[in-house]
Amino acid sequence: MDNDDFNQIDSNVSTVTALLEARGISWGTYQEDMPYTGYEGFSWLNQSTHKNDYVRKHNPPMIYNENTTPERLSYQKNFTQFYADLKDEQLPQWMFITPNMTDDGHDSSVTVAGAWSRRFLEPLMQNEYFMKDTLILLTFDENESESQVNRVYSLLLGGAVQGKEGSKDANYYNHYSEIATVEANWHLNTLGRWDVGANVFQTVAEKTGDVVRENTAVTGSNPTIFQNSSYAGPFNTDVGKAPYPAPNVNIVSPKTGRTVLPAIRRTWGNKPSIYNNGVVIPDGQHPPAGYAVNTVDN
Repeated sequence: MDNDDFNQIDSNVSTVTALLEARGISWGTYQEDMPYTGYEGFSWLNQSTHKNDYVRKHNPPMIYNENTTPERLSYQKNFTQFYADLKDEQLPQWMFITPNMTDDGHDSSVTVAGAWSRRFLEPLMQNEYFMKDTLILLTFDENESESQVNRVYSLLLGGAVQGKEGSKDANYYNHYSEIATVEANWHLNTLGRWDVGANVFQTVAEKTGDVVRENTAVTGSNPTIFQNSSYAGPFNTDVGKAPYPAPNVNIVSPKTGRTVLPAIRRTWGNKPSIYNNGVVIPDGQHPPAGYAVNTVDN
């Protein structure tokens, strides 16, 4: 996906929400300035300034049709409901929280985003209920320059990392690591995609036994993979007919042996797949076989 269109991903493509529910783990998203719970619209403008506030593209679960059932829509809320759930001590175990288009730095600056993050997080970090055993990942989706390796600044906060203040983790991670870490933490199944081989955050891997591997092609002093472009697929702007890649239902996570969710195995069967459990993932310059932009029937 390399665009900001109104995208909808077919309901046979599963997400982390299915993995969580299969283990009885509660989940929810909280989106700043989303007008109401379960709003499926493209965006919502500030009613005074008419500038961007909530945008669908920053609420990943909403893009997947499997998450638009009445029950799952009820788990996708705004910040008013976040503070209500916090007060009632009814927050879900896994949360995806997104500020609006100003507060996330998209339509402003990293200074604005940093100031907002501090105002939002500092009170929460004084809240004993919120902090207990909580791991907070504060991160960005991407960098700004395609001429540089797509590396973003990220912070781990919360009660789960007490005693590690000021430490640094130089291991290789990508956004699939966020899913892999959730899978490891709650002993979930996997999606059978690039989540299977993704490095689990070291602070969690130390407890779950997951192996953290190198990818010097990205992290080395002379990187050869930048991971800042998309390969062909059903949501690539230049390629509209590429198929949905099937998950690899036979792969397991390295060393720990987490298997693909049974429901995914039943849905997809044993189809040919581009996925493996390696730590290296493809990008637009290094696409998987059959998914280079110039080899797909347009």
